[in-house]
Amino acid sequence: MAKERLRKGTAAKRVPLDLKGRIWIDGKEGTFLGYGRVILLERIQEYGSITKAARSMEMSYRHAWELVDSMNRQASRPLVESATGGRGGGGARLTEEGESAIALFRRFYEDFQAFLADEGKALSLS
Repeated sequence: MAKERLRKGTAAKRVPLDLKGRIWIDGKEGTFLGYGRVILLERIQEYGSITKAARSMEMSYRHAWELVDSMNRQASRPLVESATGGRGGGGARLTEEGESAIALFRRFYEDFQAFLADEGKALSLS
């Protein structure tokens, strides 16, 4: 019956559609960088601490440390350097490699979002 309506010139109702997707970069151990990992790196840069970064994301310290350790092992040079606590306290900081990884992923992510938007427009025209 729907085919008959279309043949008779009755336009089909268009439903707006949004394309969504996730993107990540895999390394030798699986995920190397993804959106959540980049947020973690940015929070480490902001707070100077893996503990504070994890807390700000409602993530356990152990999980955050495992993510950082995984990224550091898979990178050619560490993305995060950490110092153990003590009298002066510990902390963590992003290396130049870590800052470059964030910038690379952000550009990649923006390109991917633009691609999805363009494809979504094409999809809604059909």
